[in-house]
Amino acid sequence: MKTSLAPLVLAACACTAGSAVATAAEVVGNPKAAVAKVEMCIGCHGIQGGYKTAFPEVYRVPMIGGQSAKYLESALKAYRKGDRKHPSMVNIAKSLSDQDIADVAAYYSQQTVATR
Repeated sequence: MKTSLAPLVLAACACTAGSAVATAAEVVGNPKAAVAKVEMCIGCHGIQGGYKTAFPEVYRVPMIGGQSAKYLESALKAYRKGDRKHPSMVNIAKSLSDQDIADVAAYYSQQTVATR
């Protein structure tokens, strides 16, 4: 009896691809793990009163506390990829892993006006 390996190979590939997708989707932010990671953010995003930075141009730094985690993750990944262009944020985002981004987003999304 002649057996083809093609169905077996396809099944193995499908299982491997499925587990890779599941692993990527399992990144869950931990706000407690972000405490040490947000130190670089606080210098600009933690200043009350509408802080403006002068590098690379005068730019109003947004307060990110209370933003949705999904938005913050999307923004940080866009900086890391180069789709958003602010030089400081690009370099910071490039230093972050997907887990770091999820943690930072979870941390800032749980803030309220009183805790910013």
